[in-house]
Amino acid sequence: GTPESVVRAARYGYGLMLAIIGGPAQRFRPFVDLYHRSLDGFGRSSLPIGVHSPGHIADTDEQAWDEAYPGFETMNNTIGRERGWPSYNRLRFQHDVGPEGSVYAGSPETVARKIADTVKALGVDRFDLKFSNGTMSHEKMMRSIELYGTVVKPRVLELLA
Repeated sequence: GTPESVVRAARYGYGLMLAIIGGPAQRFRPFVDLYHRSLDGFGRSSLPIGVHSPGHIADTDEQAWDEAYPGFETMNNTIGRERGWPSYNRLRFQHDVGPEGSVYAGSPETVARKIADTVKALGVDRFDLKFSNGTMSHEKMMRSIELYGTVVKPRVLELLA
């Protein structure tokens, strides 16, 4: 979350996991670069770097967005009341699932391309999708996990080859 935490992870020889929960993934490149410089400065060899972001996968973009939005709205409005944020709305959600947002929701192809873009931009070794988003049903979450493993992951590997 902070430059200090990145340096601390390098100092203690831990891999780095970036929780990207807002904005474009590319804005985290300075943290990746700082981590590499810090590892070098501490005489450590390269360690894995990962990204953790929220998302949801369904058969189509529209289905994924319709299924995911209520949970994101509830979660953002709950947290937002505590932090003074404006009410979450569908327009903001559509931005968050777009190329400049941190939500990886859509069809398998949409999500795979966004993950591949993030991996390329940051040079990370791992991507974790946070599946549990508020009020989503167990069945929809399980379908999302299934699509992630059977369609998205192979497609990401193909895009990165």
